[in-house]
Amino acid sequence: MIFVFFDLLDVDVFAAFVLIGALASALIAGLSFHEFSHAFVADTLGDGLPRRMGRVTLNPLAHLDPAGTILLLIVGFGWGKPVPVNPNATKNPKASLAITAGAGPLSNFIVAAIAGLPLKLDIVPWLPPFNVGVINSLIRGGWETDQYIGLYLSSIVLISIILGVFNLIPIAPLDGFKVAVGLLPRGLSRSFAQLEQYGPIILIALIALPFLTGGRFGILFEAMSPAIQLLAKLFAGIEGDVFG
Repeated sequence: MIFVFFDLLDVDVFAAFVLIGALASALIAGLSFHEFSHAFVADTLGDGLPRRMGRVTLNPLAHLDPAGTILLLIVGFGWGKPVPVNPNATKNPKASLAITAGAGPLSNFIVAAIAGLPLKLDIVPWLPPFNVGVINSLIRGGWETDQYIGLYLSSIVLISIILGVFNLIPIAPLDGFKVAVGLLPRGLSRSFAQLEQYGPIILIALIALPFLTGGRFGILFEAMSPAIQLLAKLFAGIEGDVFG
């Protein structure tokens, strides 16, 4: 995705600056608030580890993970620096694990809902940053103020939804895995937790699959797409393909 924006530098520096700036700010806001929410909720539930590690802060430098950020730019989904937590320090460790893990994706959906309100009310237009037509229109110039704001808010909405949906996938080390471990009945939860060691391998394989097959098998994106479409309609009133 980001390579398209870098290609713009040879065509229109201002257009590239606007697009990269919109995406970068959406990334920083989404990832930082996501990880802060994990830390804040854990701290509220009685787990003091995130505060001791300096993670109960909105400072992006405390939360951005280089690999997760680069991956989000390249393929459209990624993660922030994991917040260290100790659910056993809380009154109900199992429930705390699920609540703390779920707080991150929930925070992304809250950001998407707030940023999407002007779009839903048709105050500004929907201009997704990964759409070739939007990029070409920006290069041609002549944009009004509401279009620039629309691009900025569309970037925040789309990135926030992607972050939230991706992180809810029940594969370790994503939040969805911990939510599942916390919510499943105790016996089933213990069995499911044993799959944690295989999670990273499965996740990497799913992410790499489209690249290895020339885009023919994008199982992960295909699985995420219905949820992304539904949430974009809910939060920003977007009909049809949110990337189109």
